Amino acid sequence: MVEDGGEEEAEGDSGEMPAASAVPPLQRCNGFLPGKVAEDGGRAGGGERAEAEGEAEAMLSAAGGRVETRLSRRRLAVLAVFSSYSLVNAFQWIQYSILSNVFAVFYGVSFTQIDWLSMVYMVVYVPLILPATWLLDTRGLRLTALLGAGLNGLGAWLKCGSLAPGRYALTLAAQAVCAVAQVFILGLPSRIASVWFGPTEVSTACAVAVLGNQLGTAIGFLLPPVLVPNTPNDIDLMAHNISIMFYGTAIVSTLLFFLTGVVFEEKPKYPPSQSQAVLQAVPPEDYSYKQSISNLFRNIPFVLLLISYGIMTGAFYSVSTLLNQMIVTHYEGEEVNAGRIGLTLVVAGMVGSIICGLWLDYTKTYKQTTLIIYILSFIGMLVFTFTLDLGYLIVVFVTGGVLGFFMTGYLPLGFEFAVEITYPESEGTSSGLLNASAQIFGIVFTLVQGKLTTDYSPRAGNLFLCAWIFVGIILTAVIKSDLRRHNVNSGVMNLDVKAVPVESPVEPENTELKIQSAL
Repeated sequence: MVEDGGEEEAEGDSGEMPAASAVPPLQRCNGFLPGKVAEDGGRAGGGERAEAEGEAEAMLSAAGGRVETRLSRRRLAVLAVFSSYSLVNAFQWIQYSILSNVFAVFYGVSFTQIDWLSMVYMVVYVPLILPATWLLDTRGLRLTALLGAGLNGLGAWLKCGSLAPGRYALTLAAQAVCAVAQVFILGLPSRIASVWFGPTEVSTACAVAVLGNQLGTAIGFLLPPVLVPNTPNDIDLMAHNISIMFYGTAIVSTLLFFLTGVVFEEKPKYPPSQSQAVLQAVPPEDYSYKQSISNLFRNIPFVLLLISYGIMTGAFYSVSTLLNQMIVTHYEGEEVNAGRIGLTLVVAGMVGSIICGLWLDYTKTYKQTTLIIYILSFIGMLVFTFTLDLGYLIVVFVTGGVLGFFMTGYLPLGFEFAVEITYPESEGTSSGLLNASAQIFGIVFTLVQGKLTTDYSPRAGNLFLCAWIFVGIILTAVIKSDLRRHNVNSGVMNLDVKAVPVESPVEPENTELKIQSAL
């Protein structure tokens, strides 16, 4: 049916309240988070489970009963448009490195300078992530989405002006604009999933949102070698081929910017889940971004996930950036197959992402799934490392696919696990910090692995990554799983929905449950 404003709604869970906007101030229903010590020194467990369940219901009752939740049909269009412009941004990231030998000849620069056209995405992300997440939390989803799509198109058009030898500085500047666009893109999958999708589809929605970025990387591996074959003896032809790629990207980016303006709204008319209803009931003036950041860094499980996610994703960035060099070292003249191997790696990871998202929605086994995928990624990296120089490209295709299935499939797991263990903190902030960690590790790994690959061999660089992934396994194993968002949605545990320091003392039961506003 069509609701006010022409928005189509599909009915979901219903309750006693018509909308989240009608929710009165929330009241505190107990004094401890799941797993925290209560005022009397006891824990919620065993015979206290029934009491905890009652308290969870009391929290929702304080919000005027179980709030009516509905699923908006617009959510599918929002997800599709976001995934599309995220795809184009990822395509622009990898289009240089997969043709590193071509662009090195065209611009007359070194391989290291071409590598910086990919690494600029990582360098720009780190200093801008906090301002970007602040903008997302204070100005909202729609403005952030428009900035991401708009800067993506602007960077693509600037590249069209660099279609001549000697214009490396301009193409680097254009790539830096695309890198700024990425800052407003990478943190959105978990926010879009939480704000627009119900509890039984939120992990799958996050996986699909991440899928767009992965698909862009896959197309970036496949299409540029086809559009721009290596013609070192004919620079004019090379420039013509590059222009087709650059102008095509710019036109698509512009179209997606306009679609973003048409499709994106701040949030649906009705909350899609009880956890979102609780968060939407909190007045915006009671939110403290500074306090939220402080809470995240005091959350030990999140800090461990922050490091382990950075290691895994940074390793993926490094392998993606240096794949062409690794393949051409052992298989000279196989630039096109290097792109196809990259495509295989990412497409397999896309399948892994969807399977993992569906699995999480069905089982909610976040830590177990994350740890298993991490271990299998380590095994896949070892196999890829020791089979790369056997002389059989078909073996590299297979091992690359196995590596991609697990390594790329891990990406949405980290986002969703972070949202669970940090609720009610902003999804955009936790995702942004995870991505910042990935960029930092990606820069270091790319520089070190590139140096080892050049000075020694691809095997030396890959073994360097294997050692770090093993460290990530240990860190993941010690993360404490505390599924806060799931507990609120299912109503089986009490949750104190506050953005206050995690070590703060327990407050009396009659305190209001709100987000602390003091900066």
